[in-house]
Amino acid sequence: MDPTPADTGGLAPRSMGVKVGILLAVTFMIAIAFIGYVLYARGAFETFQRLTLVADNVEGVTVGMDLTYAGFPIGRVRRLSLGKDGKARIHIRVPESEVRWLRTSTVFVMDVPLVGGAKLRAFTGNLQDPPLPDRAQRAILRGDANAEIPLMLATVRQALENVENMTARNSSLQQSIDNAKAVTGRMAGKYGVLGGVLGNEDNARKVIASIDRANALLANLGGVSLKLDAVVAKTDLRLYGASGIADETQKAVAQANTMLSEVRDRLNAVDVILADAQAVGASAKTAAANVAGASADLGALRGEVEASLRKVASLIEEINRKWPFERDAKIKLP
Repeated sequence: MDPTPADTGGLAPRSMGVKVGILLAVTFMIAIAFIGYVLYARGAFETFQRLTLVADNVEGVTVGMDLTYAGFPIGRVRRLSLGKDGKARIHIRVPESEVRWLRTSTVFVMDVPLVGGAKLRAFTGNLQDPPLPDRAQRAILRGDANAEIPLMLATVRQALENVENMTARNSSLQQSIDNAKAVTGRMAGKYGVLGGVLGNEDNARKVIASIDRANALLANLGGVSLKLDAVVAKTDLRLYGASGIADETQKAVAQANTMLSEVRDRLNAVDVILADAQAVGASAKTAAANVAGASADLGALRGEVEASLRKVASLIEEINRKWPFERDAKIKLP
């Protein structure tokens, strides 16, 4: 049986309310999911590690600023405070997933460029060092380019003053330039560089004249050296050549040795005769006879000795004539 109109009108509002309720519930769930996702994306459900950076001045640092490592944000500034020691403190929260980039040897720098805001940066040289503990407190280095401007201006001003002093009319640089011009002007003269070094052309002319005289002297010495070489060659030939002084002297020495041997034999004979004279001294008769004979023998022997000595003397004179380097020659008889 078909429903009556009254029954149809009662079912329509009820189904419409159910649909609206379902739509509102889905919308509410979507809103809650979106809020949860946003909170998750913002890190509301993630655990954090706290880090405090101590600086003398935090000008340019704001809440919400990122702490970067190699250009990537790994933490965020939550608040700023001023300690009892008069130093500012920057409180940063670092997610647990990013704590691995921070070590005990990490260096924190606050870079303040000329244009733009400050930047917080972390530099870790060795990732094998122990990890940075929770609630650690580290000093931060400040690289402020604006603070370097006054020092830079003072340096530039001093450099300009030095340049002005160097380019003044009576400055040492100007005097050096004038002296260089004078020297180059002298170098352009007749004697060139020599005139510039010595100061004027007169001194250069004297030096050149001295050099010419020295060259002439060296040429003369070269001729003398050639003559000396010829003389030395002739002297060597005269002294050590065939039939030279050395050869003749050697022959004369051999003859002198022969004559001295003869003199030595004569003297030995004299010794024998004297021994005989002493032996016959005991007998007067025998002695008289022997002495008479010995006297005759001594006279003849003396003549032979004198003849030998004259030969030796003539030989010595011949040696002195041929070998003029030794004048005082003596022959000692044994």
